[in-house]
Amino acid sequence: MHEHEHDEHAPITDRDELTYYEKRVYAIQSLLIEKGLMTADEVRRAVEDMDARTPALGAKVVARAWVDPAFKARLLTDAKAAVTELGIDTGTLSTLVAIENTEKLHNVVVCTLCSCYPRPILGVPPDWYKSLNYRSRVVVDPRGVLKEFGLELEQEIEVRVYDSTADIRYLVIPARPAGTEGLSEEDLARLVTRDSMIGVAKARMPDQY
Repeated sequence: MHEHEHDEHAPITDRDELTYYEKRVYAIQSLLIEKGLMTADEVRRAVEDMDARTPALGAKVVARAWVDPAFKARLLTDAKAAVTELGIDTGTLSTLVAIENTEKLHNVVVCTLCSCYPRPILGVPPDWYKSLNYRSRVVVDPRGVLKEFGLELEQEIEVRVYDSTADIRYLVIPARPAGTEGLSEEDLARLVTRDSMIGVAKARMPDQY
């Protein structure tokens, strides 16, 4: 028997106080539930689904493109449909565009307005992707920014910057590392990193994982 009163729905947090945005999220969530527009169980399932979205999904797509030329062609033509072939739900993404890095071309993605990002296949964007520093500088000095990430490209390689929007999200297909012809599709996927699918890095070499 409890003889004291308590708030049975108090949020569990490591901090004493929620941030402004966390308070807004809880308030909007409570209002939507109260109005009958969604249930607490639907909210829980949506959060669990987003938590399950990681760069491993994108890596699976890239690895398939590396081993299956026909799939890569479909991916470059209609990325959203091709991704669905692998059982990956792209959710509410309006348009997904795959762009391929080659020996002569390197692509890098940014969202200059905010943080538009292909979350259904890459999960939550890294903090640096959302920063004003990255968003403002990569469009005017892409080579300089890439160098800060440890990627220094030869001058003869063309660098293209793609600006994501609310309607169009991009997935970079990094160049397949040399010497990986004997690797399985699963092993190839381990070479594909989140940063390589944004374009600020190359895929790993086999001895790097």
